[in-house]
Amino acid sequence: MAKTVQSPIDNRLLSVLPDEVYRKLLPHLETVPLSFKQVLFQPGRSIDYVYFPIHSVVSLLTTMADGTQAEVGLIGYEGMVGISVVLGIPTTPLRAVVQISGEAVRMRTDIFKTVMCEKTLLQEVLLQYTHVLIVQISQSVACNNFHSVEQRMCRWLLMIHDRMRKNKFPLTQESLSQILGVRRASVGAVARKLRTSRLIDYDRGEITILNRLELETIACECYDISRTELDRWIRGN
Repeated sequence: MAKTVQSPIDNRLLSVLPDEVYRKLLPHLETVPLSFKQVLFQPGRSIDYVYFPIHSVVSLLTTMADGTQAEVGLIGYEGMVGISVVLGIPTTPLRAVVQISGEAVRMRTDIFKTVMCEKTLLQEVLLQYTHVLIVQISQSVACNNFHSVEQRMCRWLLMIHDRMRKNKFPLTQESLSQILGVRRASVGAVARKLRTSRLIDYDRGEITILNRLELETIACECYDISRTELDRWIRGN
């Protein structure tokens, strides 16, 4: 059930907006719960709402003809789901699926586009964030082609850790195998190795980060590149 938004909102993109722009958006924002595996939009279908995650995390997935999927983007409290709307495109070939349940703020796409056209400062912030997301998606494509399952898994755990802002979060090996586009056995082998090394722990569908610094050492450069662009955007705003 949607509810009235209370200010301030714990979403980085919304929080950096000038007061004038934020006040224009506020009457049209509503807080909604997002559940695990909830589909926010499908490939080729109209995007009816844009979402600003608060405590939730959303995966952007690409789907092959045989039905297999791989994640190319991850969005949490730092950003917005439905960024193609910013570029004037009402649909996307990607599928947006909730990976970590929690609250988000949403807004009807038609109203959002109207406000965006009126407020050039909103457009500027959104285009800057679009760049950050494009960098992340580009690195995901490169990472899937050139790096090991262990490196990719460490990168993804770090990205989730950044967005959850806590050491323990719900995550199953089955979900990880779908996200990374690899066999569950491969994910299980890496998870056992990381657990034996005391970098992570897992139990009953929950993963705990025990040694972030070592995970950063193992993860490929794709994590650093994406994180650097995100940090630059945050510092600039």
